[in-house]
Amino acid sequence: MRARGRRSQGRMNGMNEHGNLDRIWDIIESLGVCMLTTQAGGRLRARPVEPRPDRKCGLIFVVTDVRSAKQEEIEARPDVGLIFIDAKAKAYLSITARACVTRDISKIGQVWRLTDAAWWPGGPTDPNVCLLRIEPQTAELWDGPASTAVTVFEFAKAFVTGGEPALGENRKVTVGM
Repeated sequence: MRARGRRSQGRMNGMNEHGNLDRIWDIIESLGVCMLTTQAGGRLRARPVEPRPDRKCGLIFVVTDVRSAKQEEIEARPDVGLIFIDAKAKAYLSITARACVTRDISKIGQVWRLTDAAWWPGGPTDPNVCLLRIEPQTAELWDGPASTAVTVFEFAKAFVTGGEPALGENRKVTVGM
């Protein structure tokens, strides 16, 4: 992954910048669906998409239909948001990014999956298929304890001691690509 000019903010719990970026990409690669938020008519619009991450290039791709509203919305306002949730691991990831729409048949072919043919029977060269090229700008990650027992213990401890429960950490990493 290319990472230039990155800056980290927030509690790091001893994890270095490279470790934070690896954790972020690990989450992106492990989840099959995320929510993509675009801007339309002065409002935000979110829908589920299937990300195709390319860690080496620092990009996320989404195969989509040229007839969808996503294309027009991104062309008008390229700032987008991606939300990844791994409920089992209690990891919540928010990515702010810039997106563009491309008809790069070669790249579509690289990220193409057999299941895509259900929507575009013509394959990567189907006239209705296009690709969103998403370049992450910032990522914010909340990592919580994966165990419910740990969560209950932390709340009980906080109640008894008057302190705050240790429910994980927030790591904010600015990724310059």
